[in-house]
Amino acid sequence: MKSQHKLHKLSLAVVAGILGTSAPTFAQEDDQVIEEVVATGSRLQGSAMAVIEERKNQAFVADILGAEQISRTGDSDAASALRRVTGLTLVDGKFIYVRGLGQRYSSARLNGANIPSPDLSRNVVPLDIFPATIIESMSVQKAFSPNMPAAFGGGSIDIRTKSVPSEFVVGVEVSAGMDTATSDVFDYNTNTSGIGSNLAAAIGNYRGDFSIENIARLNTFDPANGSVASQAITLNQALLSELPRDFGITEDSASPNFGAKFNIGNSFDFMDGTLGALYSVAYDQSAKTSEKRTAVITQEFNPDCSTTLNTPEEVSNSCFNTVKDSVTTVHNERLNSYLNIGYKYDTHSVSYTNILLQDSDDEIEVATQQSPAGSSIFSIATDGQANRFHEFLYEERELLVHQFVGQHTFPQLDNLGVDWQYTRSEATTDIPGSAKFSFRDRYENGTVASTVITGDDNRALIDFTEMEDYVDSYGANASYVFYKGDYEVEIKGGYDFTDRARNYTTSGFSVDNASGSAITINASGTDTLSDADYLTQSFIDSNNVFVNFNEPLAPNADDYLAAQQIDAGYGMIDVFYANKYRLSGGLRWENFQQVAIGTSSLVFTQEDLDIIYGTDRIESGIINEDDMYPSLAFTYLGGSDYQIRASYGETVVRPDLREIVPVFYFDPLTDIQTFGNSNLTSSPITNYDLRYEYYGSAGNNFSVAAFYKDITAPIESKLVIGDEDYSAEFINADTATVTGIEAEFLYGIEHIAEGFFTSGNVTLSDSEVEIDPARAGNLTNTTRRMTGHSEYVVNLQLNYDSANGEHSASLVYNVFGERILAAGIVGRDDAYEQPFHSLDVVYTYYPDFNSTVKLKVSNLLGEDQEVTQSGVVVRSREVGTGLSLSYKYDF
Repeated sequence: MKSQHKLHKLSLAVVAGILGTSAPTFAQEDDQVIEEVVATGSRLQGSAMAVIEERKNQAFVADILGAEQISRTGDSDAASALRRVTGLTLVDGKFIYVRGLGQRYSSARLNGANIPSPDLSRNVVPLDIFPATIIESMSVQKAFSPNMPAAFGGGSIDIRTKSVPSEFVVGVEVSAGMDTATSDVFDYNTNTSGIGSNLAAAIGNYRGDFSIENIARLNTFDPANGSVASQAITLNQALLSELPRDFGITEDSASPNFGAKFNIGNSFDFMDGTLGALYSVAYDQSAKTSEKRTAVITQEFNPDCSTTLNTPEEVSNSCFNTVKDSVTTVHNERLNSYLNIGYKYDTHSVSYTNILLQDSDDEIEVATQQSPAGSSIFSIATDGQANRFHEFLYEERELLVHQFVGQHTFPQLDNLGVDWQYTRSEATTDIPGSAKFSFRDRYENGTVASTVITGDDNRALIDFTEMEDYVDSYGANASYVFYKGDYEVEIKGGYDFTDRARNYTTSGFSVDNASGSAITINASGTDTLSDADYLTQSFIDSNNVFVNFNEPLAPNADDYLAAQQIDAGYGMIDVFYANKYRLSGGLRWENFQQVAIGTSSLVFTQEDLDIIYGTDRIESGIINEDDMYPSLAFTYLGGSDYQIRASYGETVVRPDLREIVPVFYFDPLTDIQTFGNSNLTSSPITNYDLRYEYYGSAGNNFSVAAFYKDITAPIESKLVIGDEDYSAEFINADTATVTGIEAEFLYGIEHIAEGFFTSGNVTLSDSEVEIDPARAGNLTNTTRRMTGHSEYVVNLQLNYDSANGEHSASLVYNVFGERILAAGIVGRDDAYEQPFHSLDVVYTYYPDFNSTVKLKVSNLLGEDQEVTQSGVVVRSREVGTGLSLSYKYDF
């Protein structure tokens, strides 16, 4: 890419260091190498025994995913790996839906600690930022227990990172890949400098009003330098010149995606104990181009309408108000580093973990929009006209975690166990200049003949956004075990505290054509990709184009401040009787306090200040809950090969920070502009689970479960449909229920084909949400399935391990049932995200004792993502088939 992103220099240094590692420095003895390759080439059934045993010993229903299982499927991050777990689906490559429920019904922790989210639109952590290289295992607990947060819906995910090795290890890995949908990519000169100093000062100097009249009124101009109006115009255009303006797009052939990883670790005796460290670093970059469509369906929908606009007849019978077809390139660059230092002495251990995750996305979109039935009507086939948009979004995300963990057993106190953690983490997101340019193309014979900017405001929109999210999390647990006759009793108690603060600010500017008439910016219709660089100094000087501060006036808000505190304590008991019956349960107390306040950079008067920070406004953004959450689980252990579990729990799901702020924001998950609602309330949930588990030899296992959830006041989204695009808002429904069954298996089929075994899971469920018609407004369906709920989720794997340990392979299939993206209004049907059939193949070859070669082909079926209304595709995105090849060498 042309730009010098913040990651760029550091990433070059990292890659140079990785590739420059000297192999002889880390050579090991032959007997150590032989021992290592046996572990590397082991069967998944054998390597999965540890995580299966952990799942078996859980008092509450949980699924465990180990590092070897993640390696088997070739998944590169936590999000893509978790979609292999029973009942879990992946959305937008970032968020996990558990048991068919939306992302608000799942939560994620890191080694038991709450962490902030670098995602602008929600406080659920996007799981794609956690690379698989740092993950030891992941636990997905589906039944609530008192030692976990009460904000629990479908499940709670705990990402457990790798600890120090018992002996010296060092390895390097390089990878390359491509996507079949990407042959060419867009690029441009990315701006990373942010708002200029003069422009930032002008916001306060002119109180957000950059009009010529206001500049003239607030300045004292020298008549000798010309008229007051001309000098005001000069000042405005000088501010315009400070905006980033070079957004010309180039198109180049795609280069292969690239990645590199390095890890090193060791342990040694120190002060009568063992001190060890593990360090890993990874870098990768990729570029992907895809085609998209976004359309708004007509209110007077005709089942025989046309979905194409190639002829005047199709235009007059169109299904849509507007149709926007676009081509998008996303350049992604990631850098992560992981450090774990641990010390163990006798029955005590302490460790420090430092995690730095950096991720940047640079998105360039070129879109053509036609309006066959909107408020203004135009199309290429009938009018020879279409709107064109060039949009640019460069976003940097960073998560920095400092974590201290201790585990202690006191033999002198009857083996009293104590563990604790303190975690300080910071998530930041920086958008140093997103932009949207609007053009009107005139066509001749279906080809662009000329391009203008119309005589309107908002011909270009340029925005600057920053978010900081800080979390302090600490807690401790104590456990005591005693035996009396046939009883084994464990008593546990603990305390958790989370303190969180978020600051979100945005500043937007518009470029307005004040002439009132169209200005030609491309007279020939050639090289249209470079049209967004038309704001040259000569163009500004010779045309009536001006800059304005494009934000709502106070007391309306587009920024917000938010804070959250959770005080929690719990007590629970775990009782075994005769090694056959197990009863576990207890109570969790949580005091949850949250406040979110919409603010503005345009607060200049006491009256504005009193409104923005008025008592009523602040109170409307406060949630203050103090409650007890009970949980109870019973397990019958039928010997060593099966057990039956039943559990009950009361939990809650709370609104996201941003959902309770009455501020518009763009939701990248739905691709829809969304408005918060300060009247949202939390949703209490009653959970029931019943599960049968069978455990055979060699890791073979099978389980089947039933679950039921009763939700009060669930939070739902509904569409607000305009002529040219959708927007969405949140409401509390009255009640909702979720009922389902799920099954999981891992089974060897050597009797059919040597070296083969299968694994998979299936979830079938149904949900129903009811909204009082008196509060439903213009919703089309007041009784329907819950937003984001899928009626089925299927994960299947066919695996192979060769007898000599040199080859392994997996064929991995995943699909979810259609789910409501947002509820329809004014007679329009609900918008449904359609099932996506994902078929991946992973092949691993071990050519010698030290080397691993891995080939992965993803989305073999080449399906696209689609959203439909009334059976018509209103949103689609090309996915393509991905190819990646990696080579790993362990010294």
